[in-house]
Amino acid sequence: MIERRLSLRGRETLAGLAFLAPSLTLFSVFVYYPLLATAYNSLTKWNIVSPVQPFVGLANYVRLTEDQRFIAALTNTAVYSIGVVGSGMVLGLALGLLLNRRMVARGLYRTVLFAPFVTSLSAMALLWTWIFDRQFGLVNSFLRALSLPAPGWLSSTDWALPAIMIMALWHSLGYSTVIFLVGLQNVPAELVEAAKLDGATGVRLFWRITLPLLSPTTFFLLVTGLIASFQVFDAVAVMTQGGPLDATTVLVFYIYQSAFRFFEMGYASAIAMVLFLIVVTLTAAQLMASRRWVHYG
Repeated sequence: MIERRLSLRGRETLAGLAFLAPSLTLFSVFVYYPLLATAYNSLTKWNIVSPVQPFVGLANYVRLTEDQRFIAALTNTAVYSIGVVGSGMVLGLALGLLLNRRMVARGLYRTVLFAPFVTSLSAMALLWTWIFDRQFGLVNSFLRALSLPAPGWLSSTDWALPAIMIMALWHSLGYSTVIFLVGLQNVPAELVEAAKLDGATGVRLFWRITLPLLSPTTFFLLVTGLIASFQVFDAVAVMTQGGPLDATTVLVFYIYQSAFRFFEMGYASAIAMVLFLIVVTLTAAQLMASRRWVHYG
């Protein structure tokens, strides 16, 4: 009897491995192997052209602590992530609450809001480069019409990063809105009615009932938003190329520059590993903290 059970478990294990084999193969080739190769390359001084990869240990990581461009890129990435993800979630929730009400052409508003998200980010970046043009852009034309100062936007060290953040927020806002809208529509109507019978209305109803029940949706958007924001590249590459004076250089763009412009693949790999560790740490911290504020059901 015991042998039969072991044999059955063995067949089930083999069957499970057979089903997992295609996915494991793809992950091994496109995720695990590149990750291990990047970790090894970060310990070498490789110029991507030479077949020789001199081993330098932690020298690339020591260099990172003294590299002002890396520190600037890390700071810019953090500011971008906090600004875009934070404002996107607040505005997305506000628009979600608005669109969750009965109104004329509600479906049209949802479509218009979501349309930028399914449009190529590179194409949108080109469009916004023209919108932020100092001389002929729509933004400065509008500001001049109101007799307000018209900044250089993409040519200004103070305004270039905020301009990219505005474009990114416009591009992703529809996604946050739709996700929050789905969460709002899944809030049990009986709980809302019971709260209203107990006298909860307006702001109190939102804070005590709606917002706690939206915590899984908020958590999902927070995790995925931070992961995506730390990998921003397209907008910077198209709109500013990291300038002016590294005011918009972010980590992924600095990785690209180090690897394919300066041919320092070992150093670029070290930056990539630091980025990987930051994303993993942030995600793990959010998962641990979610036990206190995320409520499922």
